[in-house]
Amino acid sequence: MTLWKPDPTFYPSPRDAAEAPPEKLAYVAAFDRSAQRPDALAVLDTDPSSPSYGTVVGWTDLPHTGDELHHFGWNACSSALCPYAPHPHVERRYLIVPGLRSSRIYVYDTKDRVSPELVKVIEAEELGKRAGYSRPHTVHCGPEGLYVSALGGYGDDGPGGIAILDHNSFEVLGRWEVDRGPQYLAYDFWWHINHDVLISSEWGTPSMIEDGVVGELLLGRKYGHKLHFWDLRKRKHVQEVDLGDQHQMALELRPAHDPTKTYGFASVVVSVEDLSASVWLWHKNGSRWAAEKVITIPAEPASPDDLPDVLKPFGAVPPLVTDIDLSVDDQRLYVSCWGTGELKQYDVSDPFKPVEIGSVRLGGIVRRQAHSAAPDERLAGGPQMVEVSRDGRRVYVTNSLYGSWDDQFYPDGVGAWMAKIDTESFTLDERFFPHGDDFRGLRPHQTRLQGGDASSDSYCYP
Repeated sequence: MTLWKPDPTFYPSPRDAAEAPPEKLAYVAAFDRSAQRPDALAVLDTDPSSPSYGTVVGWTDLPHTGDELHHFGWNACSSALCPYAPHPHVERRYLIVPGLRSSRIYVYDTKDRVSPELVKVIEAEELGKRAGYSRPHTVHCGPEGLYVSALGGYGDDGPGGIAILDHNSFEVLGRWEVDRGPQYLAYDFWWHINHDVLISSEWGTPSMIEDGVVGELLLGRKYGHKLHFWDLRKRKHVQEVDLGDQHQMALELRPAHDPTKTYGFASVVVSVEDLSASVWLWHKNGSRWAAEKVITIPAEPASPDDLPDVLKPFGAVPPLVTDIDLSVDDQRLYVSCWGTGELKQYDVSDPFKPVEIGSVRLGGIVRRQAHSAAPDERLAGGPQMVEVSRDGRRVYVTNSLYGSWDDQFYPDGVGAWMAKIDTESFTLDERFFPHGDDFRGLRPHQTRLQGGDASSDSYCYP
């Protein structure tokens, strides 16, 4: 059903988004590692004035098992107001939820209910036959439809790429790429929407990631290490930028929200030379694209006795930067170090010269840092998925990365927890710490905020 006027959670500019009312709910994808129980969408109360603040107030089990929910997104967002691809009368109503292992995509209705309600299941065969892809990973609402990245091909290990779904019917329309050029590996994607540029990154094909990190592939520098630049309208590959094959797993992409800017940040999980992690800045250099390393986070020395088998030979804990998020005003970058158990805050008002201004420790492979709300409880996992509120005042983190990788790096169990950080003081909110049984034995992964967040929307006006 269409609306008479645009959804009030669509914002023409990042400034308007930052001035909007704060979120009152957070939706969290949680999965069962054993694949014996259904995964679920957990709904958290984020209203500090509510008596149920910081608790799970809604819950929806999926109809199947073995999905391993990953990076889900809204069916529509502020990009619907763009003048050349207008969809102003759709609603931010449905969550599009991909199962990374099952290749199913679920559509959940959130309107007028706390617990989302299932309205459609896109089976793996439909995604495969219509788009040629499997292992859907990341969902973004954008021009002309819903964009879903996928790690694998249909019936083949690769190439991965992007499928397009219809905004209204949620039918798979087909493959987005008309000319993929040399691109083969896939992971995240985003765009500079006013400049007709799409950027994509690289992780690995399903066989490279589904059973954990493959040491031979890592040391052989076979995981992704390139950024790809595309003509968004023509759906054509334009340029690739190689970060260097020592920089393994170029994952999350966070473009500037200001639509007049043409820069953004990309994270790299690990360097095989020294186990450091890094953040790179892509930017326009004349008529070409360039990328340069602007943040390096070193590994921390550790006794092999305290390390999982995969790290014992190295005698150090790698930061393992597995997510980053950029505030809507483009002033703060948040970097999750899942290995060392740390969330870092950077001032990126000059994107070429980030300055670290804050740090919070939680979990970690060796440290097992407790939350201040439960100081005697050693935490496994670390800040992993990061979500920043539209106004930039709150950051939410969850602790699970991916089932098989959890098991490699936290073999005694990764646990389940979620935390909230105040960005001004950069301290933990002791009233917001859902953990353990709150997630009913499932592992929390990605968070989406009611009305949008720092990684869900793109804007067409400065």
